[in-house]
Amino acid sequence: MLTALLLLIGLNVRYVVFDGAFGTNYALQMVRRSGSNLYLISKLQYNSALYFPYQGPYKGRGPRKKYGDKIDYKNIPAHYLKETSLEDGIQTNIYQMNMRHKLFPQLLNVVIMVKINLQTGARAHVILFSSDLTLAYDKLIDYYRLRFQIEFNFRDAKQYWGLEDFMNVKEQPVTNAANLAFFMCNLAQALMIEPRQQNPKFSVNDLKAHFRGLKYVTETLKLLPQLPDPIFIQQITANIAQIGTINTS
Repeated sequence: MLTALLLLIGLNVRYVVFDGAFGTNYALQMVRRSGSNLYLISKLQYNSALYFPYQGPYKGRGPRKKYGDKIDYKNIPAHYLKETSLEDGIQTNIYQMNMRHKLFPQLLNVVIMVKINLQTGARAHVILFSSDLTLAYDKLIDYYRLRFQIEFNFRDAKQYWGLEDFMNVKEQPVTNAANLAFFMCNLAQALMIEPRQQNPKFSVNDLKAHFRGLKYVTETLKLLPQLPDPIFIQQITANIAQIGTINTS
């Protein structure tokens, strides 16, 4: 499926972003087999056993040792710290290092985001990783955040465009219904660009109400024996199109 998608979109894709359910070696190897220039970005479990690469001397016999000290998430060495920020009493420390995991045969580019409540001392952390060892920590975080846009698209497709309402069961009708729902997500975003310049809160519900109002006006005008003045039609259209909207300008 990934190979077919890459051929379909025809773009030079470098990174494949998966959520934590696919933060596994199986997913990493699948991405590697799909293209030599493809890299995985995903998330590890918060309690993943990560090890620093072994830096000690070779003992002279047997395979070289791969695993050094196991990471202590409460005491990450300071020289791996890349960024610190403070907001509303929550301190965020971002660390980056190349680490080893015993379920992965290769080094991982690991970014650890630690949040500390300075008042209570409570801590929490998130572990992101990539198979691209050269990817900067800020880019890795930004790329992973883009994954949430996929979730928003699914939400909009279900909530507004019938993705969870269609009753088709055969392959082609299901494909058509799903494609139509996601097409409408893209079309709606394009149609909302202009209204949002005047009203930043203009939503999909407002967009649907607007076009529903236009439809009512058009059908009503067809019933009239004679069309009113064009200026009057514009006034009617503007008023009716606002009925049912939530965020009017």
